[in-house]
Amino acid sequence: MQDYKIFLRDIDKDQSKLAFINEDLVNQVQKFHQSFDEYQETPLLELKNLAKLLGLKNIFIKDESYRFGLNAFKVLGGSFAIGRYIADLLDIDLAELTQEKMLSKEVKDKLGDVTFVSATDGNHGRGVAWAAQQLGQKCTIFMPDGSSIQRRDAIRSHGAECEIMEGLNYDDCVRLANKNAEEKGWILVQDTSWEGYEKIPTWIIQGYATLAKEAKDQIEAAGQRPSHIFVQAGVGSFATAITGYYASAYKDDQPMINVVEPLRVNCLYKTAKAEDGKIHKVTGKLETIMAGLACGEPVTIGWPVLDSFVQGFISAPDSAAARGMRILGNPLGNDKRVISGESGAVSLGVLADLCQRKDLVEWKEKLGLDENSVILLFSTEGDTDFEHYRKIVWDGLYKNEGSYIYTSKY
Repeated sequence: MQDYKIFLRDIDKDQSKLAFINEDLVNQVQKFHQSFDEYQETPLLELKNLAKLLGLKNIFIKDESYRFGLNAFKVLGGSFAIGRYIADLLDIDLAELTQEKMLSKEVKDKLGDVTFVSATDGNHGRGVAWAAQQLGQKCTIFMPDGSSIQRRDAIRSHGAECEIMEGLNYDDCVRLANKNAEEKGWILVQDTSWEGYEKIPTWIIQGYATLAKEAKDQIEAAGQRPSHIFVQAGVGSFATAITGYYASAYKDDQPMINVVEPLRVNCLYKTAKAEDGKIHKVTGKLETIMAGLACGEPVTIGWPVLDSFVQGFISAPDSAAARGMRILGNPLGNDKRVISGESGAVSLGVLADLCQRKDLVEWKEKLGLDENSVILLFSTEGDTDFEHYRKIVWDGLYKNEGSYIYTSKY
């Protein structure tokens, strides 16, 4: 099992850690997003046939490729953070914060000319660029070495300046964006935090949670509730949003929450496993096909939430992401097809591996995955890198690991 690292532990479920990310607050955040003309719930798909094949009761997956026409969920965080920045700056009450208000001449005149800056592997930067474009403001985005040209061009399509920085990894680009913000008076909209930079990352986490509320409403409308949640993580901001919302909404009977990271870029796993109260980083090139998860430094404001409510930390190989993409793109029976990118599909790939790989059977049992399990997953992006998606799904790039069990027909 050298291609997987799994750490399970007891959790304290300290509700006091949820002061900034909870069910009541997220209800307000969703109202902000609902004010956008482009807003509509993304679909929650039921994969009954796949669940039967894997020996589970049901699998639900939230398809974020439909979000605001941007093929990824990240715009939820960037738009809310920019909205809250404007509200705070102009002393506007959150309840009055709407798209119409943000785009009004009154707000534009008071705000003046602003440049928003961020670092990204693709999806977050496009969300920030889109939000800045809606406001008629400038935006500059830095991307790490090796980033997708398609993702860069998608960011530029919203009028932003965007460059891929040779020799810099994601965390280096974050520092570069921050340096520009300090020196030029730009506004940094970054989905990770550190001492002295916590307000905007908090708003981004809150913005992400709109999709968590949607999923809860949708799964309950189907007459079910999740027993297990698998959520992917880079710095951990999205995972914090999901964990915080469901820990609050289901505080009396919380689903088992598991965080999934790339095997070689697993800062949250390392931090949890150390059990020393310190943040642990991954440095260097940060090699993984999961570009959106290639982040080596945990989000400081989010870690207390993850530490208190996440029971499982799973470091997964690139082959799990590739397998997840192929499974979702080739559904069983009348299950709906999901076009999911590398970062979006990894949790489904991990779930399938846990249920089917002979060398992972013991972990399936330890995680309590059985015929009573209802699984909730989040496909956070579509084929945001068109060429690489086809190389994996069509051409078989990244071979599956292990020996698989196929003992039942759906």
